[in-house]
Amino acid sequence: MKFKYLILLVAVFAMSCGPKKGIVTKKKRSSTTKTVVVKDKKEEVKTVKTVETNPSAVEENKAPSSVEVYISLYAEISKNKMRTHKIPASITLAQGILESGVGKGRLAVKANNHFGIKCHGWTGAKIYHDDDRSQECFRKYDKAEMSYEDHSEFLTGRSRYASLFDLRPDDYKGWAKGLRAAGYATDRKYPEKLISLIERYNLDKYDDEVLNGTTTKSSRRSTTIIEGPKKVTSKKHTVAKGDTLYSLSRLYKTTVDAIKVKNNLKSNDLTIGQELIIPN
Repeated sequence: MKFKYLILLVAVFAMSCGPKKGIVTKKKRSSTTKTVVVKDKKEEVKTVKTVETNPSAVEENKAPSSVEVYISLYAEISKNKMRTHKIPASITLAQGILESGVGKGRLAVKANNHFGIKCHGWTGAKIYHDDDRSQECFRKYDKAEMSYEDHSEFLTGRSRYASLFDLRPDDYKGWAKGLRAAGYATDRKYPEKLISLIERYNLDKYDDEVLNGTTTKSSRRSTTIIEGPKKVTSKKHTVAKGDTLYSLSRLYKTTVDAIKVKNNLKSNDLTIGQELIIPN
């Protein structure tokens, strides 16, 4: 009897030990699986961060500055003014940037006046703007290109600027100082501001392009009249929509005044279908 009781006690003890071992094993497996999942999540986060913080992607999307946009719009016009009026393209561009507030100033927006030129006997449209004095009279143009043309004629047509044209064509520093000395601007730091713009944005490269014979090619066609089989003696152009005397002077590498004289024009107005003789 005692022997049977002893066997029963051993059996109960053995059964109670089995389940405890099973529970411990399950906990270990569960713990191991949980650790692996957390590790994978950390690795995924690190990979995403590496892609998002790639500096090259930000650099590629960098937009041009307002000054660079202005230069791209008016560099060719400035180079053409250098060819026709002998004014350094770098000076014209720097003055345009400074005087017009990179094309965003009131005179530029409301009057297409990029150089702050006042009326001074001007018979065209006008705008009034506070400058050295309240509500001074400034010239107003239909297009910005006309402002560039008038700027060149303004400098070439006044004796006080005559000494500037004795300078080397690439002497932008001499031009900057000479403009201030001749009274173009009252700001004492005007020369330094022009020179700073030219050197910061390498505007003198446009002077080099003109002096080295770089020309702007055009895809527009013209009608020519030929006397004899070999020699072109004159050209004719039929005015199309959008043509101006200034744009035609660029196209045919001449000047506005030369076209006006050749065609006996009293103003800059053109009509669609009008035929113009283009000087050689």
